[in-house]
Amino acid sequence: MTADGPCLFLVSPTSSDLLRAQPDTVAARAVQVARAALAEEVDASEIGDHVAALADGERVVTHLFTCLRPGYAGWRWSVTVVRAYRQRTVTVDEVVLVPGAEAIIAPDWVPYRERIRPGDMSPGDLLPVEDDDPRLVPTFSFGDDDLDTDARAQVRQVASDLGLGRVRTLSPEGRDLAAERWWDGDGGPEAALAQAVSQSCWSCGFLVRLAGPLADTFGVCANGDANDDGRVVAFGHGCGAHSEVALAKRHEPQPLPEHVVDTWTRTDLEDF
Repeated sequence: MTADGPCLFLVSPTSSDLLRAQPDTVAARAVQVARAALAEEVDASEIGDHVAALADGERVVTHLFTCLRPGYAGWRWSVTVVRAYRQRTVTVDEVVLVPGAEAIIAPDWVPYRERIRPGDMSPGDLLPVEDDDPRLVPTFSFGDDDLDTDARAQVRQVASDLGLGRVRTLSPEGRDLAAERWWDGDGGPEAALAQAVSQSCWSCGFLVRLAGPLADTFGVCANGDANDDGRVVAFGHGCGAHSEVALAKRHEPQPLPEHVVDTWTRTDLEDF
């Protein structure tokens, strides 16, 4: 409440947290009081019919009115009134605008890092990986976990000078996530391209096999004519560019007819 009357807010309450008991009789009948309080905040042309009276608690009732404001189809004006103990009148608690079941509302916010998909990055973009990313594990130990940032940087530099390779490598969790992503993606056995052919990548001469734990399930396509050229494919994947594919006779090119030799001469033409 303010000195000038009830405040107007735009909110999206969680109805699961509200207590829906039998509404207080006096507060439930205060429809006109609620409408009058709403009319003080918004234009009367934006207020529609009374929709419902919902109990929010003991002697607390929320009245819902249809919102006729342009651009807010499906929304409701919500006016909450409360009756004090042993009182015959109600007091307006708040006036808010809430979405109804048919309202168009913004989707839940998703952090930018979680919204990135393959192909979103442009030349020059940087995507740092968190130090505690579960997809990666250190390839060597720092020894003392209490080392500060400078000490860890020195360890990394020494490891680089000694040729120990990568600072971090794929963890079992990271490997499993990659395998699930590849299996369910366009290079997996359930892809529409694979379902339309009878031969699989495991028997294709263009398959370059991987090394390591994923070697038994995935490879890389090396057929420059295939859609998956240069991409990881599951052994159960396949396409029409298989190295051993053969056309059925009905699909083979039809032989050309014999050449017709033109023996006409100028004299033959002049005789006509």
